[in-house]
Amino acid sequence: MTKTRLKKYANLIARCGVNVQKGQEVYITAELDQPEFVKMVVDECYKAGAKKVTVDFSYGPLTRSHVKYCKTDVLGSLDKWQIERWEHQVEVLPCKIYLISEDPDELEGVDQKKLAKSMAMRSKIIKPIRARMENKYQWCIAAVPGKKWAKKIFPGERASKAEELLWEAILNTSRVDDDPIAAWDKHNADLLKRCDYLNSLGIKSLHYTASNGTDFTVGLIPEATFQGGGECALGSGIYFNPNIPSEEVFTSPMKGEAEGIVYSSRPLCYNGVLIDNFWIKFEGGKAVEVGAEKNEEALRELINMDENAAYLGECALVPYSSPIRESGLLFYNTLFDENAACHLALGRGFTNLIRDYENMTEEECHKLGINDSIVHEDFMIGTADMSIVATTSDGKTVQIFRDGEWAF
Repeated sequence: MTKTRLKKYANLIARCGVNVQKGQEVYITAELDQPEFVKMVVDECYKAGAKKVTVDFSYGPLTRSHVKYCKTDVLGSLDKWQIERWEHQVEVLPCKIYLISEDPDELEGVDQKKLAKSMAMRSKIIKPIRARMENKYQWCIAAVPGKKWAKKIFPGERASKAEELLWEAILNTSRVDDDPIAAWDKHNADLLKRCDYLNSLGIKSLHYTASNGTDFTVGLIPEATFQGGGECALGSGIYFNPNIPSEEVFTSPMKGEAEGIVYSSRPLCYNGVLIDNFWIKFEGGKAVEVGAEKNEEALRELINMDENAAYLGECALVPYSSPIRESGLLFYNTLFDENAACHLALGRGFTNLIRDYENMTEEECHKLGINDSIVHEDFMIGTADMSIVATTSDGKTVQIFRDGEWAF
């Protein structure tokens, strides 16, 4: 992979992803897999005017050791300096870049109950702090190849070749071409047109069907909107793209209004464990039954993370012909696989999807129907024959998806 193309990607993350402004602080988290690329991103952030760039490296095998040997209360706690770092972020509202590359099987075989309990404990500490900066800062999740991740996708290739192939797949699906920023401007404009159309319909509910057995209806919030692509930070109004790549148009549904059954169309990588060939049955808006051929226990732990983890926080529409699916690859990574198919998310919804949310409290958004939870986990349900029909507030039906593609 040429350095020129990698620099374009680094520039895309800094300028189009988080859209660093002069004088802003930047906080980057990354694994140890691509330190040279991390340096490129740091350089591009400084070139964009960043005041200070901090990089926090992690290492998957160490995470596994911590889960194995630490007591649950230690795993679930935060030291004073960690809390102070979160408080600093509330004060300065840094741009946050997450460069992901972890091994999909990283935590296979660990004690899932212990891991889930410790995560819930940590989240309860972080959640009220993070709530004070919610929607006010720019952030972006992007990916770089990890050797084990690359070998998972390309098992027949030697490690170096697998890594090169994964770089190519990441850059292609992230629209890193001759002019990546222009490509993203065009892509965002298309997503905005689709959002405008959906928002004009006054949709009350969506009905999903597919030949794999999915037959599911979900209610929508009258005050909620569909969004996709870039968004603006509250207060500053700075436009940024939180996911690279992204193909989705999404909304947060009405808590308590979901009935039927959905079948997964791609594995879910959750806490370093692959949950595969699973289904979820909803009644009264809540996941009441689940099943999986692989790692069903992890799925059960997910929906029991807190009292609202079994409710839905997102409905996302993605055409089956998306660049990620057309790559022919299963990425074993939610950032990519969620953008290969229509998906739902268990857990937390998005308050910024409510019209005029900036003049409301978080509690008021929740009362309108936005789900509140410490988790937000996307799972893929889109298929080549998926149909989605909207029922509008005036009783009309409108075909939204037909045979896995936009019907408009």
